[in-house]
Amino acid sequence: MSKAIGKRTPLPSKEATLFKELLTLYETRQIKKGLKTADQILKKFPEHGETLCMKGLVLTHMGRREEGIDLVKKGVRLDLTSHICWHVFGLIQKADKNYEEALKSYTQALRFDRENMNLLRDSAQLQTHLRLFDTLVDTRHTIVKLRPNQRQNWVALAVAHHLNGNPVEARKVLEHYQRSLKNVPDYDIEHSETLIYYVNILEEVGDLSEALSILDKSSKSRSIVDRTSILEIRARILTKQKVPEAEEAWRSLIEHNPDSYESYRGYLASQDIALDRPNADAVAKLQEFATQLPRATAPRRLQLNVATGDQFKDLVKAYITRGLTKGVPSLFADLKSLYADSEKKQAIESLVESLREEYAAASSPDLDVEPTTYLWTLYFLAQHYSYLSQPTKALSLLDTALKHTPTLPELHMCKARVLKRTGDPLGAARCLNDARLLDGQDRFLNTKCGKYLLRAGMVDEANTIFGMFTKKDAPSPAADLEDMQSLLFLLEEADAYRGNGKPNLALKRYMAVKKVFDDYEDDQFDFHGYNLRKFTINIYIKLLKWEDQLRSHPAYIKAAIEATKIFVSVSDDPTIVTALSSTSQLTDAEKKAKKKAKKAAQKVQEDKKTAQATNDNKDLEAAPPKDDDPDGLKLLGSSDPLEQASKLLHPLKTLAADNIDVWIAIYDVAIRRKKMLQAVGALNRAVALNPDYPELHIRLVDIKQRASSLPQTPPAPIGPVFIDALSKLLPDELSLETFNSQYLQRHSSNPQAVLAAAKVLQRLNAPLAETENAVFSLFGADVKLDIQTALSALEFLSSLKSPRADEFRAVCQTKFELSTAFKTPAELAPLRAQVLSGSSGDANPEETTA
Repeated sequence: MSKAIGKRTPLPSKEATLFKELLTLYETRQIKKGLKTADQILKKFPEHGETLCMKGLVLTHMGRREEGIDLVKKGVRLDLTSHICWHVFGLIQKADKNYEEALKSYTQALRFDRENMNLLRDSAQLQTHLRLFDTLVDTRHTIVKLRPNQRQNWVALAVAHHLNGNPVEARKVLEHYQRSLKNVPDYDIEHSETLIYYVNILEEVGDLSEALSILDKSSKSRSIVDRTSILEIRARILTKQKVPEAEEAWRSLIEHNPDSYESYRGYLASQDIALDRPNADAVAKLQEFATQLPRATAPRRLQLNVATGDQFKDLVKAYITRGLTKGVPSLFADLKSLYADSEKKQAIESLVESLREEYAAASSPDLDVEPTTYLWTLYFLAQHYSYLSQPTKALSLLDTALKHTPTLPELHMCKARVLKRTGDPLGAARCLNDARLLDGQDRFLNTKCGKYLLRAGMVDEANTIFGMFTKKDAPSPAADLEDMQSLLFLLEEADAYRGNGKPNLALKRYMAVKKVFDDYEDDQFDFHGYNLRKFTINIYIKLLKWEDQLRSHPAYIKAAIEATKIFVSVSDDPTIVTALSSTSQLTDAEKKAKKKAKKAAQKVQEDKKTAQATNDNKDLEAAPPKDDDPDGLKLLGSSDPLEQASKLLHPLKTLAADNIDVWIAIYDVAIRRKKMLQAVGALNRAVALNPDYPELHIRLVDIKQRASSLPQTPPAPIGPVFIDALSKLLPDELSLETFNSQYLQRHSSNPQAVLAAAKVLQRLNAPLAETENAVFSLFGADVKLDIQTALSALEFLSSLKSPRADEFRAVCQTKFELSTAFKTPAELAPLRAQVLSGSSGDANPEETTA
């Protein structure tokens, strides 16, 4: 038993030399030679752990990944005391993005080689990635002790202290680093970045005088070369010091960039002048800048936020007239935030209507008014009335504008937006296609058209449009856009699939969004080393803060909530998967497209294999796995849908704690997983945000029903806590029928609340007629019914198999006369055929790119 597992067997001199050669060959990426050298050693010493690990590492670079990983694991078992074995094992785990296990391997390797710089650097990067800042500080200290003459090691130590919440220590490290510098040339970018970081640290610890002194001294000596940062930091510090020089500092910053809104806000804040309410002083100050900087838009626009009455009318008239004369398409988007004030909204409407009459009368060639000014006035008013839910007026104005200039794409796009808001997605897509046909090579117009086609449920047609600008060798346009991480496309296509009754494909797209954010998180790893090497420290700190808030992005929140709804529906009714498993759901066109995509995917795989055959040196990272679930049916039918939903929602508990829909989704998952305290806790958070939220009303009734149907009270300590929390949400003495009736009385004019009350009636086993009457009360005179709620109500009636569903559909069609959302499939078929016909009758979008 001399060769016990885990005990090192030293190599003889010849093989030891060969092993050193193997390490050199690997580092210089001479992979084939490295494999031959490893085989030479293993021929005599087949159980030499370090050589087995190196051979495994070489094999992974040659594409023989599984074989290589098995050899590495075997090598580690044979030599548990070798830092090389653990280092190689860590490299493999890091390539698999298993960062926690990789760090454990590196830690183990450092036990046997404490001064290995490669190990220490990689460990520091992993600790930063995993946000283990306490151990990061220790690792960076060790690196500085071993290599005190390298500048980046000192800066990295300061950053480690800063990330660990200890800016005072970071300051001390940077001061020691500054004293050690000699003969730094002017305009040295690395030194400049370090000094800005040092000034930011001084500002953070509150030593404002020292920070300002260093900043001024460094800027005069040309040590800091970023002029914008100098001006911003100086103005910020002087404002905190509350000294008169702050005003001049902000003025310098405004002159440096006259269109920066933040600079004006900072200047006014330094003068204790508020911008969040009407303020004559703010108007006067901004007028000074408008006069001083005649080409700047920012001061004139900010004036509109704080001006009132006749002063506002004078200012907005000058602002709008200037925009219309110059033909600024985004003028309405710029001004619509003012519509929160009804007086300002009315003033803008009156002004632009009077300008329209003036420009219409001035269309005579004798008068000095450009014809396009009248056109942009019509465009502005159309957007105005569409925003105010007056589509008839908006469409009338657009018809006039299109007769004036039928070749302006913005007019067709605006008409599409108006029709979209009226509930006519097919008409909206048709208008966007008309805009696209005006310039078939315009990527923006084509992308917008594809987006509207998706909203109309025309997925294949949308992919044809997108395919004009995606890679021709990609399996499909959708696959290429997924690789390009297009969140807009993934979410819109997911919504389209869900609207078309294909939750499997919708779920696949929502989970693709989740994968995009996983990639964002993994991609930061390379920057932990890169930013410190390049001394781009300040942006690196911002990157880490942004990554920590990554999943607060609206796209992730929406994808997580919508995917959760699908997972919950499958958990409640597993027959959904069975029904979708049949291929009969595919149309002939879809089958053809699927076959074409499969062929393209096979071609891509063959090309990859050919490329691999000619390239033996590959990255350690595993190749993207082959998609063995193109229809998403395996994902939809997974054995643990609620567990997957819970993982999706977990980061949102802290990153989207103010989003009530997140807590509703968390409740839906927790209650089905029998996590009673988690479920009632989610409802408590939702109640704190909005106690009258319609979806919350349904969940309160649901949890009460589930609690009363429990065979026995949950055991202590969970049971008493759950019962107490539930009684606070919904008192025991209040019956569910009374609770629902009182809610409906309080919110009888809110359409979503009325629908929620109707859904609760169905849960309470009320007669069908009573539930139907509750739904039809949506047409009451005091209820402001919108199209989306009406569609939800129609879907609810259909799920009840109500005989009055068609009657509800007919009333909706009458109420929303411009909408096509309530038409039957037979009625929609000819409208769908017209979408891509275009005004020229050309139905082939690819021909327009010629």
